[in-house]
Amino acid sequence: RKKKKKGQETVAVIPGTENDGILWMSTLEAKLDIPKSKGKKEPKTKKLKQVRQEQINHFRNKHKIYIQGTDLPDPIASFEELGREYKIHSKIMQNIEAAGFQIPTPIQMQAIPIMLHGRELLACAPTGSGKTLAFSIPILTHLKQPMNKGFRALVLSPTRELASQTHRELLKLSEGIGFRIHLIHKAAETAKKFGPKSSQKFDILVTTPNRLIYLLKQDPPAIDLTRVEWLVVDESDKLFEEGKTGFRDQLATIFLACSSHVVKRAMFSATFAHDVEQWCKLNLDNIISVSIGARNAAVETVDQELLFVGSETGKLLAMRDLVKKGFTPPALVFVQSIERAKELFHELVYEGINVDVIHADRTQQQRDNVVHSFRAGKIWVLICTALLARGIDFKGVNMVINFDFPSSAVEYIHRIGRTGRAGHTGKAITFFTEDDKPLLRSI
Repeated sequence: RKKKKKGQETVAVIPGTENDGILWMSTLEAKLDIPKSKGKKEPKTKKLKQVRQEQINHFRNKHKIYIQGTDLPDPIASFEELGREYKIHSKIMQNIEAAGFQIPTPIQMQAIPIMLHGRELLACAPTGSGKTLAFSIPILTHLKQPMNKGFRALVLSPTRELASQTHRELLKLSEGIGFRIHLIHKAAETAKKFGPKSSQKFDILVTTPNRLIYLLKQDPPAIDLTRVEWLVVDESDKLFEEGKTGFRDQLATIFLACSSHVVKRAMFSATFAHDVEQWCKLNLDNIISVSIGARNAAVETVDQELLFVGSETGKLLAMRDLVKKGFTPPALVFVQSIERAKELFHELVYEGINVDVIHADRTQQQRDNVVHSFRAGKIWVLICTALLARGIDFKGVNMVINFDFPSSAVEYIHRIGRTGRAGHTGKAITFFTEDDKPLLRSI
């Protein structure tokens, strides 16, 4: 923690939060509290440290912040405190305010100070709890200003949609500072843009592992990552899933390419995956683990309901019933496969419902158009496969309907995490049939 300027004797308190969180101590109070007598100074200082640690522990417990590691940085209680303590760029602070972020979420309270201290991190928090902002602020603060040195920060995302979303958030947050933040659209075209002969006029890269590996595998490599100082892997649990064993090799290749001796790494995820934890302990230095709330728990702002529908036919009847009774759109409907998505789409279109569908068989342009229309409120019901919806921030989703029962608790958490985001409330209805009964216990 940086020392406060000499003579700074007051600490701003948000109205109504006087008894909330950590009781920060001004330098004047600290001086008054510690007697000058040399004999008593040490025990008194020790006691003050102990009291302060108790306050921090209470603050973490209150916000359900669970943390493991050594030399743990203190959490922050407000964005004002963050700006003051860590000298955050005034433009970033203005952009935080303009985006409507009033108080940090629990993951932001703890992850931001950890990364600002240059520590490696494994962070686990429910979907929609502000993880993108939690790593964006430290990255932008660490890089300070644009430089013509090539990429100095790299963010890996599991899907193109999530990469686009992260790219947008970083642009908003860094507005007015001039950082060059790039998203790889087509790897083949990018090879010329970022190759060894390029001007190096870029700062941050957001991409999926596959596209980056394509560039690194060129001879010579079509992208230079030797100056990367921060490597962030978002939704890391998704990338480590069974059946995606190749990702570990990809990550090893990317880690080797980020060969700077100052590179730091942070892994973010929505569910606590044992595989990710083990991998981090083996590959990251002096790591701090942070998790918010109970491990692998759904976000608390979602009202969850299980609805027995008997059979497959019962699902359609229940869906029609929901529409007849009326609901507040927009709603996301999850199915298990592309075929199921297409079938349900035709059924609901026939019913005259304002509906569309998003799945891997549709082109990127079609998918982007659907997401845009859904965000604009032109589509009331969007049918999607779980894989494709992962990581897309569909703003303001009021309801999630699990038309097909999720295959695991982890998938369930990710699905219903599409609603109840950023402090808003949402509803999740999960249909289940006789065949699904054995799976009920998992959720």
